Amino acid sequence: MIEQGREVLGLDNLNEYYDVNLKKARLLQLTDHPRFRFIKMDLSDREGMVRLFKDEKLDKVVHLAAQAGVRYSLTNPHAYVDANLVGFLNILEGCRHNGVEHLVFASSSSVYGANTKMPFSEHDNVDHPVSLYAATKKANELMAHAYAHLYRLPCTGLRFFTVYGPWGRPDMALFLFTKAILKDEPINVFNHGQMRRDFTYIDDVVEGVVRILGRIPQPNPAWSGERPDCSTSSAPYRIYNIGNNNPVELMALIGVLEAKLGKKAKMNLLPLQPGDVPATYADIDNLAHDVGFKPRTPIEEGVERFVEWYRDYYRI
Repeated sequence: MIEQGREVLGLDNLNEYYDVNLKKARLLQLTDHPRFRFIKMDLSDREGMVRLFKDEKLDKVVHLAAQAGVRYSLTNPHAYVDANLVGFLNILEGCRHNGVEHLVFASSSSVYGANTKMPFSEHDNVDHPVSLYAATKKANELMAHAYAHLYRLPCTGLRFFTVYGPWGRPDMALFLFTKAILKDEPINVFNHGQMRRDFTYIDDVVEGVVRILGRIPQPNPAWSGERPDCSTSSAPYRIYNIGNNNPVELMALIGVLEAKLGKKAKMNLLPLQPGDVPATYADIDNLAHDVGFKPRTPIEEGVERFVEWYRDYYRI
């Protein structure tokens, strides 16, 4: 967005959910740009968020800040209420009262929960979450729809599918696996390896976000309350999947990683964890139709780029 000539304001609380030094190193990639500014603040700071929106006069908002992680939600549920519900309400109120043209927000493939019909479609019902994290993301979609309906605030929710790549989160499988294999430590492989994920490379996610930001949703004139479509509305509201549309077996991912690292993995084969689902697979027809883009980075290329970054960043 900076390259497009926009003024960009970044906000983060830099909490300790994972390595703060990694977060600060990411920020250093941006702070040299004259059109980028950073504010350290927590989304749940109601008064601070009111001042922020009033002072900054934002025209568009990309909301990617949340308490992430399925397993963490099992032991720290209140963190998800504070960040993902209270924080999201503060975002919605800021947008509503300050004339924001478009709110694009991160949802998650986790909202599909107990659904088993593949590929996952935005048109399908998603009322059976299997983790609190997923429930908060579904709540975000519902809250955004209410504001789109009541205040005509254009809102677009993006269901991300297992995002990975350089600068990624250390609690994600690829990061954990790489760290363990290089240290000659065993990796934990859940559901005895019988997992499939629609791994989506970060550059493809960013491309999708930027394209969607420029497409302000309009009410769907064909929407009917008798046959409600979950992905559109009579309000200015849309939901899109952003996934690679190509699920990969977990054991295949491990094989690619072993090849890129030049080292075999030691594995602890474990049962499916509470809150996890055995497979994800994104239907991306709506994204391709509306913005002319499909994620396309193959797992081999994405893992290679991640490994190169990891070795460089940690000087291995």
